Amino acid sequence: MQEPIVRTYLAYVLISVALTVWVAFTLKKNGRRFLVDAFHGDEGLADSVNHLLVVGFYLVNLGFISFALATRQDAPTPRAAIELLSGKIGGVLVVLGGMHFFNLFLFSRLRSRGARAQRLSEKRQHEPTSRPSLT
Repeated sequence: MQEPIVRTYLAYVLISVALTVWVAFTLKKNGRRFLVDAFHGDEGLADSVNHLLVVGFYLVNLGFISFALATRQDAPTPRAAIELLSGKIGGVLVVLGGMHFFNLFLFSRLRSRGARAQRLSEKRQHEPTSRPSLT
């Protein structure tokens, strides 16, 4: 365990997983409002979809973290280890940011679709039920 590359791998995994958990928690907590609105106040459905989105978020990001772990680069000095770790964490942050913006896009689409359906439903409720005949 004295090998610098092993310590770099451990630091990478710990930092990456901690960042992933933090971003997932933030998305789940703050995305719930959008989903409740998108699903016309159906909190059960919104919570269920929110949970499924978080599970997918974890799978994609933890999968990326696992794939990006391996390196052919050596870290014989503390400087090399820090540079390697920085590059790997930077990659994780870019993926987390991309997933975050994808989730925001998805929430926005769901919310827009929900608002459009709500307006259509309200419009239909205000239309007369029977139309006068022309004959």
